[in-house]
Amino acid sequence: MNIRTRIAAAAGIIAAASAVGIAVAALAAPAADPGGQAAAEEVVLGQGSDLFPSVTAADWVTYADHVIVVEAVSEEAIAPTAEELERGEGVIGRTVALSIEEVLWSREDAPVAAPSTWAYSALGWHFNEGDTTDVVEMALADFPRVEVGHQYVMAIRWQAAICDDDGEFTQAQWLGLGEGSEIPYDADTIGNGESEGTVQDAAAFIAAAEDEPDQGVEELLAGQGADAIVSALEDAKADTAAQAEAAEFAAMHPCV
Repeated sequence: MNIRTRIAAAAGIIAAASAVGIAVAALAAPAADPGGQAAAEEVVLGQGSDLFPSVTAADWVTYADHVIVVEAVSEEAIAPTAEELERGEGVIGRTVALSIEEVLWSREDAPVAAPSTWAYSALGWHFNEGDTTDVVEMALADFPRVEVGHQYVMAIRWQAAICDDDGEFTQAQWLGLGEGSEIPYDADTIGNGESEGTVQDAAAFIAAAEDEPDQGVEELLAGQGADAIVSALEDAKADTAAQAEAAEFAAMHPCV
């Protein structure tokens, strides 16, 4: 089992993983292939904040455009920046190719249809002392690391391109909502599979989740299949005021 070390987001150490719907303090690294990632035994866990409420079925039907089943089929390393290499410490990011296996639910007025594939931005490895081959795996606390060969259920939202007042451009992209919107789903079972870089079965997850203060989709439906998620989403009621607020915020910096 991996040793998991929790650290606060710090400049030069934690990547910004916007595609999973969270914000962390430092920017992700951009294509070296780290030679030591397979042997890493420790997982460094970063802390982040959710872009949207993401725990309950009501959160999902309020903020998500689609709920999908994905499989991670391949990954590509993203090289550290020149500044990180010069400093001798930084992050090797990953782009993980996701295949969308099934669309479980879609919002009626979703602006974009669910994708068939997704180039998902993920944390990769941390390096130190200038050695990019001696690395430690990185993940976000309470998130799957999203590793090749595993399945997940994800609640996702389309973000249109953003042009802010400073002239910065952010391309249109799919985003997760936050910590509760990505769920291990190996063997079509909620809570079964990889999270925080560690693989566990649904029974172990259920036992660990009993004391969780926030009982959401994953905690309440662990051990069940997709039908349980679909049923929960069909029964959930969207917060229309929150939807309108999110839509207003998203329209603040359009590229037109």
